[in-house]
Amino acid sequence: MSLEVILQEAYDAILKCDNNKAVAIAKQALDEGYDPVEVLSKGFSEGIRKMGDLFGRGEVFLPELILSAEVMKEATAILDAALQAEETQKKGKMLIATVEGDVHDIGKGIVVSLVKTQGIEVIDLGREVSVSTIIEKAVEYDVDIIGTSALLTTTITEQKKLEDTLRKEGLRDRFKTMVGGAPCTQRWADRIGADAYGEDAAEAVSKALALLAAK
Repeated sequence: MSLEVILQEAYDAILKCDNNKAVAIAKQALDEGYDPVEVLSKGFSEGIRKMGDLFGRGEVFLPELILSAEVMKEATAILDAALQAEETQKKGKMLIATVEGDVHDIGKGIVVSLVKTQGIEVIDLGREVSVSTIIEKAVEYDVDIIGTSALLTTTITEQKKLEDTLRKEGLRDRFKTMVGGAPCTQRWADRIGADAYGEDAAEAVSKALALLAAK
């Protein structure tokens, strides 16, 4: 099967919420020697991004969006396993979480998957994570970068709270910070003092690599 067909099948499996098909395509891609990063970023991730767009336009409903995200996780787990087996040198550690009060984590999941492909170890705390827990785990795992996602205008202030708390506790210089999510902008990142802003998963990866290179 050609790479173009593999990518299209991966994309379609996400849009159709077909778990069995997604798993089969992920395995076939590996069996046929295709780059897991390319299959993930240009196939499955494009599918989940399209689902997000459709949801935003009211063309699909929340249960479908959630189901497609679960399918994405199954396929990603297979591709991630292959990448982890190949990866020998870690470039750094990144902690990532959706802030307290926010249950949205589909976009974060894409970021996690793509960041891992670049040899960055990721500690994913999940969703609805408090500032105190984020800082506690960042210290515990001695990470290089703290990334937070906020998808609601009512929860975006948690990102500012994180920056303020890090400064208050004398920890701000220890970590690089990144923010992302629908209501976030570069202006917001500058305003609260974050080190970087990622508009989408691809940009988040490039920004993370740049922060690690600068440390």
